[in-house]
Amino acid sequence: MSISVKEASWAISNKPIVDSVTLGVETGQMLGLLGPNGSGKSSLLRLICGLRRVESGVITLGDQEISRIPRAQLSRRIALVEQQATTDAHISVEEVVRLGRTPHRGPLSPWTVTDEEAVAHALDSAGMTSKRARSWHTLSGGERQRVHIARALAQTPTELLLDEPTNHLDIQHQLDILSLVAKLPVTSVVALHDLNLAAMFCDRIAILQHGRVVAIGTPETVLTEDLIAEVFGVRTYVDRSPHHGRPHIHFLTRGG
Repeated sequence: MSISVKEASWAISNKPIVDSVTLGVETGQMLGLLGPNGSGKSSLLRLICGLRRVESGVITLGDQEISRIPRAQLSRRIALVEQQATTDAHISVEEVVRLGRTPHRGPLSPWTVTDEEAVAHALDSAGMTSKRARSWHTLSGGERQRVHIARALAQTPTELLLDEPTNHLDIQHQLDILSLVAKLPVTSVVALHDLNLAAMFCDRIAILQHGRVVAIGTPETVLTEDLIAEVFGVRTYVDRSPHHGRPHIHFLTRGG
């Protein structure tokens, strides 16, 4: 098991945000986190990467509790791509990606061949090599997300967490970003809103509601009409896509 979460809880002012969550992610798999706004998806990602500490429960990477992993070591292993991260600085694509090497370098460490190779590989994996000299501010939304993923890959992580990576992107860029993540040789946990995108790309899906996991399993077992109605409050018809063989959710109008 690459990531294991057991009975993890975290609250704000005694209000549970992540409530006794238990889930696991096998090495190399993509787990999708789905749920309405405020269901705890983003908070759970921050607990997994150690940006927040669980108040109870245990989170492990491999056979190590994250609370026992030194911060520098943890940041070399796990990378987080947040929603719509931006900057006002005039900076190039390559300079953004080079920031991913920070966990591997001391304050006075010289730039090495290993660093250069990691950056080059990350740019290539994200399809951004030809734009490495471009200014960040000239990029489209989809290109910026690719750069963020490249920066995360420059960390050479074994686990990659993504918080709504397709938010505000058009459908072509949504498909491009998730296709890229699905092909990466890492374990990934992706918070998403789009049920059909999750069905297409995720190996397993966890549905969160009010901070709790109410269902976890393959897209076929989790994305049922009854569960979608219960959690999201919408009527649907679910069948199997003739194109990719995964569930496809059709949303019905109130009168349909």
